Amino acid sequence: MSIREKPLTGGCQCGAVRYEIAEDPFAIYVCHCRECRKQSASAFGISLQVRRAGFRVTRGAPKTWSRAIDSTLDCRFCEDCGSRLWDEMAGDVSTVTVKGGSVDDPVDMRLAIHIWTARRLPGVIIPEDAEQHAGEPE
Repeated sequence: MSIREKPLTGGCQCGAVRYEIAEDPFAIYVCHCRECRKQSASAFGISLQVRRAGFRVTRGAPKTWSRAIDSTLDCRFCEDCGSRLWDEMAGDVSTVTVKGGSVDDPVDMRLAIHIWTARRLPGVIIPEDAEQHAGEPE
């Protein structure tokens, strides 16, 4: 993926929190796990993995909700409308995982890596040529 001429932008539903990403994501994931389905209230979650150095908040101050996984996942969301915006692994200062639905421009799903496909909902079709992992990729 190449560097964009302009930043990728996004934010919450009400506009109170906005962000920009100076570089293209280095990975796009479609996650079929139960947690991502709950978080997105849909059949799967879409996430863009970006470098922390290229990510910045341009408006507002998100709140944090943390949940235990192998370590701790800090989930950032808008206090006003509740939109989940991005996640950060506690202690990992190198990357941010931005929620695909919070990005202003459509995400090119042809580039997505599908993970936790063993838990996908019946009827969800994954393109045959897409990279797929039954669980968490190594």
